[in-house]
Amino acid sequence: MKKILFIALLTLISNWAQGQKMLVDTISNDSVTTAESFVSFNPDQVTKAAGDSAYLRNDFQTAIQIYEALLKQGEAAEVYYNLGNSYYKINDIAHAILNYERALLLSPGNSDIRANLEIARAKTIDKIASIPDIFFIGWFKTLINSLSIDAWSYLAIVCFVFFLLCLGLFFYSKSVRGKKIGFISGFILLIIVILCNVFALQQKKNLTNRFKAIVIAPSVTVHSTPSESGTNLFILHEGHKVEIKDNTMHEWKEIRLEDGKVGWLPSSAIEVI
Repeated sequence: MKKILFIALLTLISNWAQGQKMLVDTISNDSVTTAESFVSFNPDQVTKAAGDSAYLRNDFQTAIQIYEALLKQGEAAEVYYNLGNSYYKINDIAHAILNYERALLLSPGNSDIRANLEIARAKTIDKIASIPDIFFIGWFKTLINSLSIDAWSYLAIVCFVFFLLCLGLFFYSKSVRGKKIGFISGFILLIIVILCNVFALQQKKNLTNRFKAIVIAPSVTVHSTPSESGTNLFILHEGHKVEIKDNTMHEWKEIRLEDGKVGWLPSSAIEVI
């Protein structure tokens, strides 16, 4: 009976592992955009190495063009990061922050990206204090962002393999102590597997449903209604990060700031992360 149950569990685990691989593949495919032609360069020149070379020569405009051409073929955190660095070098702080934020979405645990993002943010004009999260919510967000989607998915697979070993120990150990170790360890590993999947799915949601944006206009007046005739509420400057509250209109977006203020601004003044 134990052997039959164990074989059934092995089959279940095999199917689950294939599902995890599909999750990772889906996540990777979700972040890839359709390749488009780039007329300013020979296709052989549109490589990350060419962009890096232009950057090292201080030819930042060329580096920007190459990196942006690469991103039309598919998203990559390192390319967004280098693009952000290039924009920072020409003092385009808004686009530097925008690309650092995009890099951080793909690689949330990267300390270099976070450091450069904070340096760029320090050069923005608007300094708005955010409403702090409850401590455990902030801790939870930090934990989720400590690894990338793929890292959480692969960690779940590894932990599930060890869960299988613990299950085998529980079923086949001849000592009570061995059965206890197998049961307790397996239970803990199963909890970790579940959490890893939850964290990976949450990060996938953040990638597919992007509702944060960066102000790219030098300055923009936020109105009380989606119209230039609406009451002027406040002014935002380039580089500030906002949350899109209402995305139903094409020409106008309702946004919310970190301190809870809301208002409407033209769509052309912001770019979605």
